[in-house]
Amino acid sequence: MVRMPDTRPYHHGDLRSTLLAGAERTLRAKGAGALSLRELAREAGVSHAAPGRHFKDKQALLDALALSGYDRLGRALEDADDPALPLQRRLTALARAYLAFSIENAALLELMYARKHEPDTSEQMAAAVDRTVGSLERVIADAQERGEIVPGDPQRLTLLTGATLQGVASFAASGVLAAEAALDGIEDLVHLMLHGLRPR
Repeated sequence: MVRMPDTRPYHHGDLRSTLLAGAERTLRAKGAGALSLRELAREAGVSHAAPGRHFKDKQALLDALALSGYDRLGRALEDADDPALPLQRRLTALARAYLAFSIENAALLELMYARKHEPDTSEQMAAAVDRTVGSLERVIADAQERGEIVPGDPQRLTLLTGATLQGVASFAASGVLAAEAALDGIEDLVHLMLHGLRPR
């Protein structure tokens, strides 16, 4: 008897979301090196070929996971931002939102900042970075126009600000600094960034 090919439609609810959720669990527990499409398929209860309908290879999965992280970070920053606030309070709220995301998603953030991405995702990745890092750069540039921040390249100032926040996040992730203490210290950190260490 000749077996006819199976032409039935594929059904699994939302396999793409299931695979991404599984990938993020693995990323948190074991790191990106432990990710395997075959293993994720096994966990999802589908054939090892099924993930190929959504991700052509592991890098495509990693890129999708990074984009998902940028989307969540973007929403967190948008929820925290209030242009009506004075600059220091506005930056404090944004810094706290960024730091909270960084502490909660340390491995994901590392993946988001990784430079290796598929060329096909470059435009999406650039838009994602603009929505997150770019939003902070625009706040800084606007404050410069109002004379609230020193003149200079806003991109460079944003990089230095981000590096400072990421350093605190790294301390929290490694246990050098308790997460609660890191978040509690954000107001002082932003004050120091805006006013410097010299007595006034």
